[in-house]
Amino acid sequence: MYLPRSEDKKEEIEGPERVDIPRGHERILVVEDDTLVRASVVRQLLSLGYAVTEANDGEAGLAILLNAPTPMDLVLTDIVMPGKLGGKGLAGEISRRWPGTKIVFMSGYTEKAIFHQGQIDAGVDLLSKPFRKADLARIVRETLD
Repeated sequence: MYLPRSEDKKEEIEGPERVDIPRGHERILVVEDDTLVRASVVRQLLSLGYAVTEANDGEAGLAILLNAPTPMDLVLTDIVMPGKLGGKGLAGEISRRWPGTKIVFMSGYTEKAIFHQGQIDAGVDLLSKPFRKADLARIVRETLD
C-alpha cells in the first residue's frame, strides 16, 4: 500500500509532566499482608533512598519494632490484615511505645468507608491503594517532615 507523503508539519506531543519525587534516608517499616503489594512498596521506597524493613502482619511488625535497636522513623501499614493485630491495633501500640514514630495507613478501601466504619480516626495519613510512586513519596515525606 502506498500513501501520499504529508507536507504538514508534525505536531509535537507533550508527554506527562515531570514531577520531582521527594526522597529520603529514614528507616521505614512496611506492614502489608499481600506479598505482591508489600514487595512493590518496599521496592519503591528503596528506590527513593529509604532503609526499609518489612513484615507480613501486625504481629510480625510489632516483633520487629520490639527488637529494633532504635525506633523506626515511620511505619507504613495496611489497615485491614488477618491475625490478632490489625493496622489500627498496631498503630495504637506504636503510639503508646514509640510516640516519635510516624504512622501512615494504606488501604484498598475508600477513605469514606474506612472513616465511616471507624477503622481509623479522622486526621490520620491515609494512602489509598492503588497508588503511584509519586503519591507514596509525597505522603511519606510530608509525614516525616
